[in-house]
Amino acid sequence: MPGWLRVTLAVVAGIVVWFCVATAANFLLRVLVDGYADAEQAMRFTLGMMIGRLVVGAIASIAAGAAAAWVARRVRTAALALGVVLVVLFVPVHVRLWETFPAWYHAVFLLSLAPLAWLGARLGARRPAQG
Repeated sequence: MPGWLRVTLAVVAGIVVWFCVATAANFLLRVLVDGYADAEQAMRFTLGMMIGRLVVGAIASIAAGAAAAWVARRVRTAALALGVVLVVLFVPVHVRLWETFPAWYHAVFLLSLAPLAWLGARLGARRPAQG
């Protein structure tokens, strides 16, 4: 399989994993954090809830990076490509939600996407078989 195709599939896998992990973790926030479901509907989150959402994004980014590296077998390329695509996907969302969250929230989320995807890629890279 050509390298560019493997990296493309890795980015797609990373994005799918990002959204699956984020959806599952967000469901847990709704169940475990009192008042979160109502706050989510109104888009009025407490500081703790916003931190919880950032933690969900961090976990999803790390998992996405690990998945991308596993598929691509090329940590640097997969992590870079996934990080760029995640930022490109989420900047318009955060522009649309700019008034909903404080500026620090947007900054932390957007600036952490690529580094956390890279971290996940490093953690998820295939290791040579120990014999």
